[in-house]
Amino acid sequence: MRHLRTVLASAVAGLGLVATLGAAPAVTAAPAPVTPTTSTASTIAAYTGSSENAAANKAFHDAVMKSVAKKRAANPGALAVTVTYNASSAPSFRTQIARSTQIWNSSVSNVRLQEGSNADFRYYEGNDSRGSYASTDGHGRGYIFLDYRQNQQYNSTRVTTHETGHVLGLPDTYSGPCSQLMSGGGPGPSCTNAQPDYNERARVDQLWRYGFAAAAS
Repeated sequence: MRHLRTVLASAVAGLGLVATLGAAPAVTAAPAPVTPTTSTASTIAAYTGSSENAAANKAFHDAVMKSVAKKRAANPGALAVTVTYNASSAPSFRTQIARSTQIWNSSVSNVRLQEGSNADFRYYEGNDSRGSYASTDGHGRGYIFLDYRQNQQYNSTRVTTHETGHVLGLPDTYSGPCSQLMSGGGPGPSCTNAQPDYNERARVDQLWRYGFAAAAS
């Protein structure tokens, strides 16, 4: 989302390279990092959608799904597929990431998030004028960037859980109420809800129940 928004890090549909990662700490493992810009109150608060959001959200979700599709093929009888993440490059947000993982793992049945090696996606932290976002390198790997300033202005667990929702395939719904996790910053900084609603939970379970057949093929 723009400020809780997904952007593409690969040149797709003319969007070009748009991933900007924080300079402190260094994020050398990130795809194509460039010099970050500093977040401001105006850009952090500017929760407006853009035409590429839907395509960007889907591209990131597809990249992660392709990254873990082999697990499903190797163990087709598994009740849930495991998506592995690495949070070592976002030490300031370890509590929020752990809470986000707990929220999603207790909310859905067909996919589980787990920290570990050989990660399907990674978390990073830093300053970026676009706020927090999820991105893909276009090669079956993704990452979530958590912006310092935005996470000070908005509920940090909501921000993190929202961005993780993009990993699981959910788009932004800016005009939705606070009860919708994926409405992100739309309801304003006073919204602290970090729980996906019924429809969001059902959608994730549906995607991960049927999505791997397409990804594997």
